[in-house]
Amino acid sequence: MSMALLLVPDFLLIAAGWVICRRTALNRPVWDGVERLVYYVLFPALLFEAILRSPLELGAAGPLAACAFGLTASGVLLALALGALPGVDARAHASGAQTAFRFNSYIALALASRLAGAEGLAGMAVIVSVCVPLCNVAAVWPLTRLAGSGGHGYLRELARNPLIIATVSGLACNALGLRLPEWMAITLTRMGAAALPLGLMAVGAGLTFGALRDAPRLAAALLAIRHLVLPALALALVALAWVPGLGPLQQTLLVTYAAMPTASSAYVLAVRLGGHGAYVAGIVTVSTLLAMAGLPLALSALSAVTEAPVVMPRR
Repeated sequence: MSMALLLVPDFLLIAAGWVICRRTALNRPVWDGVERLVYYVLFPALLFEAILRSPLELGAAGPLAACAFGLTASGVLLALALGALPGVDARAHASGAQTAFRFNSYIALALASRLAGAEGLAGMAVIVSVCVPLCNVAAVWPLTRLAGSGGHGYLRELARNPLIIATVSGLACNALGLRLPEWMAITLTRMGAAALPLGLMAVGAGLTFGALRDAPRLAAALLAIRHLVLPALALALVALAWVPGLGPLQQTLLVTYAAMPTASSAYVLAVRLGGHGAYVAGIVTVSTLLAMAGLPLALSALSAVTEAPVVMPRR
């Protein structure tokens, strides 16, 4: 598949969800159940299985993990800082801030495998392992503050957040060297495979482009962080060679990660915690569109900087 067409299927799934919800008998009540299924079952299964699938060699992947964590932390700080600006809608910011630093882990893992085979998949699994906990902690914080639940409510929400539970469990099992029986691994793989299409279709079902008018400048700022600032920072790390031990494969994975569309589960999280779901759905859709162009451009820029092809041989 052409690099420019990598994300077309994801956008078409969002469009399919919008059409099905509004033009068939599978209307809003059906998608409320789909959202809960994706959030509580399918996405956790995807994360747990993806982290457990490949042994994590954190020592060798230390530079890559550190760079990805630093990029994510930069996105978190910039996104949360927007809330301090005058005139920013509190509900829109609490709901949408996560879209600036979260990423679609399923697309990231699939693309890493396509670019570099098993080695690429293992490297992206390291990124997922170190960044997903930070992303989810930072995503839950403003939403619990919006609900007025305070510190105890925040800690309680983190403790029962299914995405965090799945990530921590996957890391713990991987660190202990545990592996699932084949029948269970296949079951989780199939559950995880359903997470992306249903999650994206749920985004489409909840989509109201008009909701972006509630805070258009905030949406533009969040998308700029996700699709301009973070890829630029990743390319700067590669071009300036600030991090030793970041080889060609790691450079490709880092830039790929930085240019990902935001997580489709951001919409589900916002809805489940009482945020502005339609606003987040609009941002997720625009982010997917931007990444369709931005990801190939970022990888082309990496090729120009390193003077080497970014598509690595399959292993």
